[in-house]
Formats: sequence, C-alpha cells, structure tokens
Amino acid sequence: MTLFEAFLLGILQGLTEFLPVSSSGHLELGNHILHTPVEGNLAFALTVHAATVLSTITVFQKEISALLRKGLTFKERQETIYLGKLLFSALPIAVVGLLFKEKVESLYSGNLLLVGCFLLVTAVLLAFAHFRKEFRGKGISWMNSFVIGIAQAFAVMPGLSRSGATIATGILMGNERKEVARFSFLMVLLPVLGANFLEIAGGNLKNDAGADLLPLFVGFITAYVSGLLACKWMIKIVSRGKLIYFAIYCLIIALIAIFAA
Repeated sequence: MTLFEAFLLGILQGLTEFLPVSSSGHLELGNHILHTPVEGNLAFALTVHAATVLSTITVFQKEISALLRKGLTFKERQETIYLGKLLFSALPIAVVGLLFKEKVESLYSGNLLLVGCFLLVTAVLLAFAHFRKEFRGKGISWMNSFVIGIAQAFAVMPGLSRSGATIATGILMGNERKEVARFSFLMVLLPVLGANFLEIAGGNLKNDAGADLLPLFVGFITAYVSGLLACKWMIKIVSRGKLIYFAIYCLIIALIAIFAA
C-alpha cells in the first residue's frame, strides 16, 4: 500500500465510520478502485479502526470519564445503569464475532453486488428514520439498547452502515435523536477494542508481511483527524434530522456498486 492510498483510505474510514454511509462498503469500493494489495489490509483495517475509536474517545472524553468514574464505582445510579446498557448492547455483536467471525470475514472479498444491496438497506433505514416523529425526553431503555445492539450486529455486513443502522433503529423506536447518536458512538468502543485485541492476541498480524509502518501511520493520522470532524458533524446532523440526504447518497453509491459489480 502506497502512502497516497493510505492517506485516501484513512480519510475514507474516518469520515464513513461516523457518517451513516457504511465505512466497510466504502473501503471495499476504495480497495476495488485503487487496486490495493491484500497484504497488509488486516493491519491497516485494525489501525484505522483504532484511530476512529480514539476520535470517539476525544469527542466524548468528559462523558466517558464520568461514566467510568461514577458508573464503575456505583456512585451515581444513572451512570451505572447507562454503562450497563452500553455493555448490554454489545452482547449481540459479541455472539456474532465469537461464533461467525470466519463467515463474516469471507464476505469481505470485493463483492460489490453485496455491498450495493446492503447500501440500499442503509438508504431505506435512513429514509424511514428521517420521517419518524421524534419523542423528546424518552430515555433509551434496556430493550432499546439490546435492539440497537442487534442492529449493530447486522451491520457487520459490508455496505450496511453501523452508525446508520444503530441511529435509525434508535430513532424508529421513538428515542431522541441526539441521545441516540451519543449512544451509537459510545456503544462501538467495546466491540472495536475487543475485536482488535482478539486479532492481536490470536497472532493474526504475524503473517501480515505487507503491513509497512509508514502507511499505517499515515492511515492512522488521517483516519483520526477526519473521524474527529465527522463525529462532531454527525451529532449536529442527527439532531437537525437531516438523514434524508445520506439516504439519497447511499442510494446513489449503491446503484454505482451494483452496476460496477
């Protein structure tokens, strides 16, 4: 992977991780267009995902600090319950990761038709969420958190946006848009960190000989900076109910992917 490719894919990952347009689908399209080699892809994917996790931590550093400080010490019941809901939402994707990891990874083989079909699903979800009436003041319940977690588990499919699926699901269940966005971005921390740990602990990076350090560094920096901007931007967009524009965008990219397959 060249430095220019790492630069472009890092920006692509950072933006699309938070914007509801599917980072996995765009990376598949990006790799297809740039003809990037398979060697080093795993290390690069883990690196840019770690960068977007750091972006989330940076944006929500006060909330995360309060949750850990008060929630884990049980000083504040509200923070403890919220932390429990975040952990509860991670159960579905944990099951998928532990039981169906190899099957999921086999789907990431440059199948643009599959990517296009799931981008269409993303577009439909965002369109429905855009026209859903918001009920202010309703907090995310335990059942809500689990259903949103199921949406996150389905979003392992290439082309199905994780943030789009989780935010749309939360909105469709009648939750406040800004609160759903906050929950969606915080709930991804544990699964991504867990997935990276399992890959490293399992020694899956040892044979990834194509992973040069300089492209990884460039990808990390660009993914972090673009992710930082996208995360802040996305919270404002969701609060203002402008998801229909992303639905249209996903529809266009889906059609491009399908016709290019």
